[in-house]
Amino acid sequence: MTLIPEIKAHQSIELLKELHILTRDGKLNQDSRRKLKQVYHLFHFIEPLLTDVLAKKPELTLVDHGAGKSYLGFILYDLFLKTLDAGHVYGIETREELIIKSQELAARLNFSRMSFLNLSVEESIHSPRLPEQIDIVTALHACNTATDDAIKFALHKRAKYIVLVPCCQAEVASVLNKHKSQSFSKTPLSEIWRHPIHTREFGSHLTNVLRCLLLESHGYQVTVTELVGWEHSMKNELIIARHSGQARKDARVRLELILHELNLEALHSRFVY
Repeated sequence: MTLIPEIKAHQSIELLKELHILTRDGKLNQDSRRKLKQVYHLFHFIEPLLTDVLAKKPELTLVDHGAGKSYLGFILYDLFLKTLDAGHVYGIETREELIIKSQELAARLNFSRMSFLNLSVEESIHSPRLPEQIDIVTALHACNTATDDAIKFALHKRAKYIVLVPCCQAEVASVLNKHKSQSFSKTPLSEIWRHPIHTREFGSHLTNVLRCLLLESHGYQVTVTELVGWEHSMKNELIIARHSGQARKDARVRLELILHELNLEALHSRFVY
């Protein structure tokens, strides 16, 4: 096969076909070239985290929570861990059929240091099939509260890094909408989410604000940026959290004040722990 300049020499052609980055006959069209650029862009953010972990210890554990088809785990393994004699990637997913397909693909590619587990969030926290401590936890486009599940897992596992690309945050917007009349008499800030489209957009934004405060209250330094390159998705926010051990002292207080001010006390247990 003629080498394609955009593809790195050691990349798995079979994997790229499976991800629909290459066509079945090994070609790269305009659409798939854009997808490949997106893959590299995401990897650009995560590679330094992998390098940092391995610079300090001989092994590395990464869990992709709410993994779906485990595309992210496969990409990270193929681009970084495949050539190393270190590192294990776990994909956690509640849909058994996706776990089976990922297991079959890993076997075909001989990606021996990948495991796929059919577990709920609570099961994943306590499962003996996972290490007690995880270095990196990722959640790519995990819908609605699945991102919060990944955060909960990461905190329990004392993750060094957490990488999140949230998606479809509907829970906060739902509570805002449910209590809209009550909030209207409580605070003029309710004008921010009076109209349905604003409820949806503000609820999505607020969800990530609350998540960042939760992480900071647990001793994480948080960076929020735009995941440029995923043009096919409006969910383009990237949250990277690094455990520093130094909790932001006012984060929990501010989090609770926001929940109170915006009439969201019903979500207290979701964001304050």
